[in-house]
Amino acid sequence: MNGKNFPLSARRLVTVATATALAAGPAALAGAASARATGGPGHASAVVLRTGLDVSLLNKTVNVPLAVSLNQVEAPRSAEKTALTATLDGVDGGKPFSVLDAKVATAKASVTSATAEGSTNLAHASLHVPGLPLLSLIDIEKVTSKATCVPGKTPVASSNLLGSVTVLGKKVTLTTGGTTDVKVPGVGEVRLDLSKTQTTSRTAAATALELKVSVNPLKLNVADVEGTLTLAKATCEAPAAAAGKPGADPSGDVEAQGAPGQEAGLAETGGSSVTPYVAGGAIALLVVGGGAVALARRGRG
Repeated sequence: MNGKNFPLSARRLVTVATATALAAGPAALAGAASARATGGPGHASAVVLRTGLDVSLLNKTVNVPLAVSLNQVEAPRSAEKTALTATLDGVDGGKPFSVLDAKVATAKASVTSATAEGSTNLAHASLHVPGLPLLSLIDIEKVTSKATCVPGKTPVASSNLLGSVTVLGKKVTLTTGGTTDVKVPGVGEVRLDLSKTQTTSRTAAATALELKVSVNPLKLNVADVEGTLTLAKATCEAPAAAAGKPGADPSGDVEAQGAPGQEAGLAETGGSSVTPYVAGGAIALLVVGGGAVALARRGRG
């Protein structure tokens, strides 16, 4: 091979190497996007009772947070709990204090590739707070909640109150989707929200009853109870739709490559997410071109 052939061969080599480097960039980017395009599994949860109360004893000289949950379950791993009582220690002279007693108290959560579902069922239940050992805060005949999420379909959330409700000894009529205030002189007051539901394109949540409580029997400051209680709550998040199935959006879960801060930095300097590949092509061009020049000089020599 003579010196005249070296420059031609080198130019061909440079052209091939540069084209390969530049073509590899978009291909690698597309491959990364495809790897991120798969969504995660669904999620579901359910809880019969959750409290967030502050209990002040002896004229507020002792403060005890009343944080109790009964039959709280979550999935992807399907679960079910059926405990019928919830107790609290440290507020009744060292003896366990019964917060909730029920004949039926179930919480279920399950997730498959086709659906995510949470559900609760509470029946013949009595809820007590410190300071009112003989008077129930609320008595419930039956409440249920259910949240169901299916890929590609609108999530469904529902709560139902079946039977009577008694608050602080008073039988009350609750308004669906509204608020009911119950005040008992010398005892306290309770605000109830019935059947609260919320849905998005992939999630749903249903709460049978939410109570805001303020109790101080006869203003004796023996037990001042403030806070909220949630009864029979269920939530779900739909599993990601499989590719090719109705409702699947192949670009819906694709994330931009690189953190937002990194992309912003590149934009400020005139770069983008393909900048590394262009730089790689330039480097290949320099390396191969340098080799071609060296070979050409040798040929002339």
